[in-house]
Amino acid sequence: MAELDDIIHQPLRLKIMAALNALPATAGLEFARLKKHTGATDGNLGAHIETLAKAGYVSVDKAFVGKKPQTTVTVTATGRGAFARHVATLQEIIAGKQV
Repeated sequence: MAELDDIIHQPLRLKIMAALNALPATAGLEFARLKKHTGATDGNLGAHIETLAKAGYVSVDKAFVGKKPQTTVTVTATGRGAFARHVATLQEIIAGKQV
């Protein structure tokens, strides 16, 4: 029986991973867009991104655009695989294949 991924299962991290997985493999989302998409605060979003990064599920790129800092978050291949397994487990639960 497959297990839900405790790292991804948290609601905000699930939103982050869903948003990033909807993008092409090498594309990422800028922090401000991810914040708007998830409705999270700066600190909360940053903490959850850090958790995902420590697990190897996302990569974080920090750069300057002009004089402004810009943080871009991209899902890794490991993260895509973990998300796919998590979604498959949820689908099994919904289909009644797991109790």
